[in-house]
Order: sequence, then C-alpha cells, then structure tokens
Amino acid sequence: MSTTEAKFDFQHVEGGVPIKMWTRGVPIDDKARDQLSRAALMPFVFKHVAAMPDVHVGIGATVGSVIPTKGAVIPAAVGVDIGCGMMAARTSLMASDLPDNLEGVRSAIEQAVPHGRSVGRSKRDTGSWGDPPAAIVEAWASPAERFGQIVAKYPKLGKTNNLVHLGTLGTGNHFIELCLDTEQRVWVMLHSGSRGVGNAIGTFFIELAKQDMRKWFINLPDEDLAYFPEGTDHFNDYVEAVGWAQDFAALNRRMMMTNVIRALRTQIAKPFDAELEAVNCHHNYVQRENHFGQNVLVTRKGAVRAAKGVLGIIPGSMGAKSFIVRGLGNPESFDSCSHGAGRVMSRTQAKREVTLAEHVADTQGVECRKDEGVIDETPKAYKSIEAVMAAQSDLVEIVHTLKQVVCVKG
Repeated sequence: MSTTEAKFDFQHVEGGVPIKMWTRGVPIDDKARDQLSRAALMPFVFKHVAAMPDVHVGIGATVGSVIPTKGAVIPAAVGVDIGCGMMAARTSLMASDLPDNLEGVRSAIEQAVPHGRSVGRSKRDTGSWGDPPAAIVEAWASPAERFGQIVAKYPKLGKTNNLVHLGTLGTGNHFIELCLDTEQRVWVMLHSGSRGVGNAIGTFFIELAKQDMRKWFINLPDEDLAYFPEGTDHFNDYVEAVGWAQDFAALNRRMMMTNVIRALRTQIAKPFDAELEAVNCHHNYVQRENHFGQNVLVTRKGAVRAAKGVLGIIPGSMGAKSFIVRGLGNPESFDSCSHGAGRVMSRTQAKREVTLAEHVADTQGVECRKDEGVIDETPKAYKSIEAVMAAQSDLVEIVHTLKQVVCVKG
C-alpha cells in the first residue's frame, strides 16, 4: 500500500517502533497515545504498533491495539478477559415473526443464560450455574483434560470458576442481542469471553511476569508491560494456558448461543433454522501469524482479525448499529480491525454525567434495561460507531448492518 492511499496517521516514538493509527475522525485522548508509545518502546515489538479507531486506555496495553512481537509475549497486551469476543448467527426468522411485545423474549433469554453477578453471604452467584445442566457438564469434558495439565503446574488456577461459568454471560459490556439486518432478517448476537477462569489465568500470569522482571532487574516503561522471553518455561506455560482460555471462550459463546436459540423457540411458535450464517471471533487474544514475511506472535487487545475474506463482528453500543464485516487483509494493520465503538467515558464518568432520561431516550426502540445499573454502558459512553467504521474503510468491508431490538446486559 502506498502512502498516498494510507488511511492511518503515523506517530513517531523516540527510541521505539512507530505507531500507525486508524483514528481519523474519531477522538483519542492523550493518555491512550502515551500508553501506545510505552508499548512501542519494548525492544521485541515487530515493525510497528497498530492502533484501531476504537482505541482507549487499558491496563498495561491500550484497548484497540495490535502489538506484534518476536521472541517474547506481554500478558497484559492480551489482558485478563482472554478470548473475549463475539458470536453472531442469522436465523430464518423475519421481523414480522417476532411478537409485538419483546419483553417475554428478553425474559426467556435472561432465564436461559446466567448473567451479571451477585455475591453475598450464603447466596449463589446468579451469574454462574448452581447445578450445571447436563449439556454443560458434557461440553466441559473436553477442555477439562487440558485444564488439568495446566492446574498440575499451577494448582492455584484449579480454585476458579470454570465449569460453573461455561455458557454464562458475565458482567460489564458483555451482552446478548436480538438484531434485525437491513432485509429485516433476525440475528442473534452475543459478546463474552473466558469468564472467571480466563480472568484468573490472565491475572496470574501478568503478576508472574512482573515477578520475573524484578528477579532479572529489568526496568520497564510501565510495570504492566512485563513479559516472558521465548524459550523460558513461563513463556511456554503462558502460551499453553492462554490458548486453552481462548478455546474455552469460543466454547462458552457456542453454549450460550445454543441456549438462547432454545429460549427463542419457547417464545416463537413458528419453526425456524438458526446459524444460517455464523461467525465466532475473538478480540482479546494472541496467536502465531506470518506478517511481512516473518513468523510473529500477534497480540490483539480489543481488535479483530481482518485477514482477506475473513468474517468478523464489530458491535456498536446498546443503542447503536452493529456490523458483520469481511476483512480486506490490510498488511499495515497486521490484518486487523476494531472490535467495537470504544469508550469515550469511563464507567465512573458515565454514571456521573449521563442521566437516566438520556439513557432511556438513547435506547428507544430497544427492549433492554432502562435503570441506573446500566448507565455505565449507555450509548453516550461510547464513540460513534459510524465514525469508527469510516476510519477503517481500508481494513474491512461491511457485509451486514444490524440494529438490535432486544439487549440483555450482564
């Protein structure tokens, strides 16, 4: 790609690799720029850091960044919601097949999939299974064997929510939605990751990397950029554990999708097919790929693989549009695109500045929660998804435009 065609802005980093930023027309704050610059100083980063249009500050590494490395891996560049991603499936239903009042549909989905979190004395967490159903227990049998090998080395990871979180949604920005495309076809879309067990794996290895840095007297531009050099036991153990968590996350989404479809069948009498078109993609993960003729580890934190012809999902906020996209295989972004709209307000800021009346107005026409408890996820807390899509028109092409009519939040 010649520089005249390039849609990214170039940021030089003294003593580090450059940053290529697909942020034209979308806001990016100085703290995110600083955080990207610190990552670019790491000596094993390959070629450049790519910043997606939804980029914003995260822990250690920026959300919405692609950091390719040779000879080392940074656990915080993947984060703690390992394998977090999206799944979408088109059904044979049309908008006219849905009931006029969608409250029953939302309620059925909420009952079918544990979501949110409630922890108290002698109470069961409503976000996990009390007694996992047979299908969940059966699905756990395959990952359980590999998990046992990880726990044998790190027993602490055995004391996590694993089986009881398989097929559950979680909290924060995780969601399940019923959407309509421009042809009024009904889609089911959901967003979740590796839940409690993935969080424990991410947190554990980030801390382990920090301990290694202290042990080897390695000074870092940010302590959260602690890394494992390739060839060390901890590097191999992390790659094994993170790979397992990514597989668990993909399975988690498949199990949820199965239960959501089952719940829909209880509310809609008309027989229908599901998964006519299905996409299941990560946006917090690491994998080995070949770029610019070299084999590298690519960490995508809040970014989706957009290799040529590969389908992905880019959701907007709970009152906006979402997109099924096809990758254009842009080598400059390491075949990547954004994972969503990206926050412009922290959760605390959104709760402080957005009124309930504004939230209700911004989610008009969507069957969803309209209470104070979801203000941190309100549309105003996010960038414009239209501006984000315009900024990355050289990374993906839009295949389907979706608008949600039901949204279940964690």
